[in-house]
Amino acid sequence: MAANQGERTRRRLSTEERREQLLSVGARLFSESPYDEVWIEQVAEIAGVSRGLLYHYFPTKRDFFAAVVERQSERMLQMTAAVPGVPAREQLAAGLDIFLEYVHTHAHGFRAFHRADAAGDQAIRRVYQRALAAQERQILATLAADPELGPVAQQRADLKLAVRGWLAFTTAVCLEWLRGSDLTREQVRDLCARALLGVIAP
Repeated sequence: MAANQGERTRRRLSTEERREQLLSVGARLFSESPYDEVWIEQVAEIAGVSRGLLYHYFPTKRDFFAAVVERQSERMLQMTAAVPGVPAREQLAAGLDIFLEYVHTHAHGFRAFHRADAAGDQAIRRVYQRALAAQERQILATLAADPELGPVAQQRADLKLAVRGWLAFTTAVCLEWLRGSDLTREQVRDLCARALLGVIAP
């Protein structure tokens, strides 16, 4: 009887709370296992919902994965947001540390995301383009606000293209690092930092 009463009095999750719960479960599963080894039934069971309800929120597994990646991209942007008054060089190193920790912790999801984009998957490509544009804006805004690099950045007509190229370079480096490179995380961080500073620093 007590158990039944507990079930009846348990607070129902709102639509947004349920969606966040599902995305949280997905983020953990995709970080622990390759994409093909994560099953929708597994997500539903852990979240305590029916498979039908999960499909109500996300029509396909690919849509679910795209939503997980988009949510994680938003979190990454929040964690690496610019800090007023802190030199861009310091923020670059700190931001790369956070990013590389994420890549290492979510290696399966990171690989799957970029494999799907390279294969031309439209759901993933839309997420990829939005994430890329948001990262570009955040980096460009941080550079523009920096007393040292800001004046130089304003004179570079090709700066946006350079930043986009650097993001592609960083992705390639991270994928190679995950394949078993001998470089430490600190060495990868410094390599990526030097690559960006090399094209914008005076």
